[in-house]
Amino acid sequence: MASYNLLTNVTLKAIREPGLHLDGRGLYVRVDQAGGRFWVLIFKFRGRRREMGLGSLVDVDLKEARHRADDARRLLRDGIDPIETRREERAAVERTPFARVASDLMDDLEPTWRSAKQRPQWEASLKQHAPTVWRSSVTDVDTEMVLRDLRKVWTSRPETARRVRNRVERILDAATAKGLRTGDNPARWKGHLDKLLPATKRGGGHHAAMPYQGVPAFIELLGTRKSVSAFALAFLIFTAARSGEVRGAVWEEIDGDVWVVPAARMKAGAEHRVPLSDAALSVLARVDRGHRSGLIFPGLKGPLSDMALAMAMRKMGVTDATPHGFRSAFKDWAVDCTSFADEISEEALAHTVGSAVRRAYRRGQAMEKRRALMDAWSDYCTGKAGAVAPFQKRA
Repeated sequence: MASYNLLTNVTLKAIREPGLHLDGRGLYVRVDQAGGRFWVLIFKFRGRRREMGLGSLVDVDLKEARHRADDARRLLRDGIDPIETRREERAAVERTPFARVASDLMDDLEPTWRSAKQRPQWEASLKQHAPTVWRSSVTDVDTEMVLRDLRKVWTSRPETARRVRNRVERILDAATAKGLRTGDNPARWKGHLDKLLPATKRGGGHHAAMPYQGVPAFIELLGTRKSVSAFALAFLIFTAARSGEVRGAVWEEIDGDVWVVPAARMKAGAEHRVPLSDAALSVLARVDRGHRSGLIFPGLKGPLSDMALAMAMRKMGVTDATPHGFRSAFKDWAVDCTSFADEISEEALAHTVGSAVRRAYRRGQAMEKRRALMDAWSDYCTGKAGAVAPFQKRA
């Protein structure tokens, strides 16, 4: 008769009598006086009787209990105390720094990020806005610690606070998945922090925009400036492109009167072809130095900074609008002042419209309609489409 694997899932359900119930090879179910049922492994180590808990029957089934017992027996065969080994492992887990788990997670995520700036942004935001969490071990991070850090910026910088909370939650989830902590995530929002922190108004991603009626006069004044950032800003307006797409543009992307923006720099992760109007081409002619390679709008050390275009606007007295807002001005103008279909202006903005099959089917026709739209927009911006209202310089 076998002296091990004596218990079955059926017999386990019937065990209720207090005491030890043998499965074999030192593995038992212990039933205490209160009715609690627990797995224990009884063995001798260096002549001493030892008893090692392997979890309750509620959490550990028969198969897992035998697996855990086998792991402990392997250590015993090598002359290692499994109880002391587990104690050391738990102590090591408790000492695992949050910063180390964060770094490991960023290592895993970095290949999927489209910008080399994302890792420094993660690190800077966590160190600056979650310093207590950053310096702690993952097992020590609790709700009060998370709240202590977030409350400092929750109402004054809500978008930053939301990003930090989301990053802390993701890192703690990674720690749990690796077995470095247990229990609920103290940075979880729904059903947890949403009950403890006040609601804040989302920015919604909208950027302050100049009304399209003021764009022609702004373009006229912008044309008097000869800085690289002014040229880049003009090109951004004529193409209705995003700042990052323009600042990273290289001459190799210009194919005649089409600007081919690679997928790596596009928000949607797909290549975008921009028909260039005469006004946009004239900007390129002004910055052309004859070599036509590398960055079209270079900064002092590489691409222009994210603030360069905004600073160009501030120097012109515009403090209530942003470079990104010209995309909104373009959209409003297209809706209010033209008969182009809405999806044409959406595609000009590189917004995803319709299914992938539909987009592929109509790509050629849309390109010609977009060219007509961008020509009309440039004519409007340069005053060719009619009278231009005077640009009011704002302090």
